[in-house]
Amino acid sequence: MRILLIEDDASLAELIRVGLQAHGFTVDHVDGGEDGLAAAETIDYDALILDLSLPDMDGIEVLKSLRKRPVRAPVLILSARGALGSRIDGLNAGADDFLPKPFDLGELTARLRALMRRPKEMLNSDLACGNLRLSPHRREVLVDGRPISLPRRELSVLEHLMRSPGMPVSKARLEEGLYGFDEEVASNSVEVHIHHVRKRLKEAGATVRIETRRGLGYVLISGA
Repeated sequence: MRILLIEDDASLAELIRVGLQAHGFTVDHVDGGEDGLAAAETIDYDALILDLSLPDMDGIEVLKSLRKRPVRAPVLILSARGALGSRIDGLNAGADDFLPKPFDLGELTARLRALMRRPKEMLNSDLACGNLRLSPHRREVLVDGRPISLPRRELSVLEHLMRSPGMPVSKARLEEGLYGFDEEVASNSVEVHIHHVRKRLKEAGATVRIETRRGLGYVLISGA
């Protein structure tokens, strides 16, 4: 799950980034409205977090611009403007939720997950393939009801594949979901993660396999 954070307070942005990453999110951070608009049009984010007080644009104007463009991701506003009028303005401009500063990181995480239950992909619904189960909300993977441990990025790889069982998922799409644009991506990073996921699933007795489709990507198949 990849999030765009538009926040000009560098310290707060880093706290949010680290906190959300610990809950399985990939977070891209920009500190201005123009950069936020450019990023949101370039990448298909699962959700956006938008501060209203930005150095180059008012957050409400950023939000209005987002809603005029083909950006379908839900938007959660963060703002020190806690007055009812500011909340109404934000919601009227197209925001999906509003969280006043200061806030608890746990509440921010819960609100993001609630927002991402709304899109058609139902990002928080449990996933199943063969005897394999994955809960995005709990960040839990089960084989025949037994939990197996997967690091954050390996779990994200598996989640992407389980959302499209039997269909190829490209290497580029996996990279996009695994890494923020300020993170260095090794040329073979996806292959390494796929190798580790395959090994862990086999050791756990999963009745699924990951096939490589040359030129297309990777496919999760039910049946060992």
